[in-house]
Amino acid sequence: MEEITALAKRRGFIFQSSEIYGGINGFWDYGPLGAVLKRNVKDAWWRDTVELRDDVVAFDSSIVMHPLTWKASGHVDAFHDVFVDCKVCKHRFRFDHLKDASSCPDCGSKNSFTEPRSFNLMMKTFVGPMDDTSSETYLRPETAQGIFVNFKNVYQTARRRPPFGIAQIGKSFRNEITPGNFTFRVREFEQAELEYFVPDDGNDMDVFREWVERRKAWYASYGIAPGRLRFYELGEKERPHYARAGVDVEYMFPWGWGELESIAHRGTYDLDAHMKLSGKDLQFFDEASKTHYTPLLIESSAGMDRTTLTFLIDAYERETSDDPNGKTTERTVLRFHPKIAPVQVAVFSLARNKPELVERARTVEGSLRPVWRTQYDEGNIGQLYRRQDEIGTPFCVTIDYETLADGSVTVRSRDSMLQDRVPADRLEMHLRERL
Repeated sequence: MEEITALAKRRGFIFQSSEIYGGINGFWDYGPLGAVLKRNVKDAWWRDTVELRDDVVAFDSSIVMHPLTWKASGHVDAFHDVFVDCKVCKHRFRFDHLKDASSCPDCGSKNSFTEPRSFNLMMKTFVGPMDDTSSETYLRPETAQGIFVNFKNVYQTARRRPPFGIAQIGKSFRNEITPGNFTFRVREFEQAELEYFVPDDGNDMDVFREWVERRKAWYASYGIAPGRLRFYELGEKERPHYARAGVDVEYMFPWGWGELESIAHRGTYDLDAHMKLSGKDLQFFDEASKTHYTPLLIESSAGMDRTTLTFLIDAYERETSDDPNGKTTERTVLRFHPKIAPVQVAVFSLARNKPELVERARTVEGSLRPVWRTQYDEGNIGQLYRRQDEIGTPFCVTIDYETLADGSVTVRSRDSMLQDRVPADRLEMHLRERL
């Protein structure tokens, strides 16, 4: 993880938030490459979950909602973690994360913990000019509740009937007691959530299984190592009391298994809770049978920051090889899937002091930019290749003196490091076949 976090800062993927002031724990900024990588991950989820389906509609709810929303959802009363403090080193720990509840993992002190205390994870804020209890509300700890309270608005205006889904990606906030492991456990994060509503006709568990399989296929399609990914089925005692089934998608991080996504059968719990507290009808009215019913809910909730971190870790590799002279060389490479790589094609001028090469390289890069995510660079060719390897660029195109003679260019593959000489008029097709 130290190598990956160092690379993330050095190459402009992820920075500590407010670093010049010492940073703030649990908050991170995405640099030029990280912002694109995260956007690509979100777009990949959105494409598969929304755009390629005719039974899922888009949604975007507000971050701040009426405080009673969180009373109905159970967050006010039950969204708590238990923590303890070490009385010697003053460090704070989540009680359920301690492997040995009798000694401090940081300073080693025995029996030095305070009594366990409960802590609500929601971040409070105030709406309006007065900072008092009458204007107190919360930054949302999840995006799903915005979908639930708008269920009737959405199905009526979108003219949908169950089975159908509502999906959104948005910021959520949790006042984690012990954020850590880079961007895995943070206080500000983005969630991608699908709420899929189905009639109670006996097919709900089949739908649940279908979504589990679809999510398996999604991770596989972007090259996540299958041996480092598992779909852990929650037992009855591990699930919330209202859940009829649950599967956690977990990845083997450098520190162990960590959750990326939760797929859950939530029954009618959420709509029932909001109808009970608000007194408003959120049932679906079936025109055909002239009956009202509360649909069952299948939820897929994935953390986009965690998923982006997973792609970064899974792509990371330090590779050694021997050249023909027997010299061992080493390179760091990010083997991103081409669809999520921040840069897909880099274009170089072999010599920065040759205007005709620079002009030709910039022309080639400009012609490719409408088709792929591209980057122009110039300098020592070996250093250029290593830089692009470190940011995960699948292909590099070099404009050299031979280009001026016959129009051909050199195309170098990130993964194999092999180079092909390609005629300029075949370049786009050559890249298209490989990307």
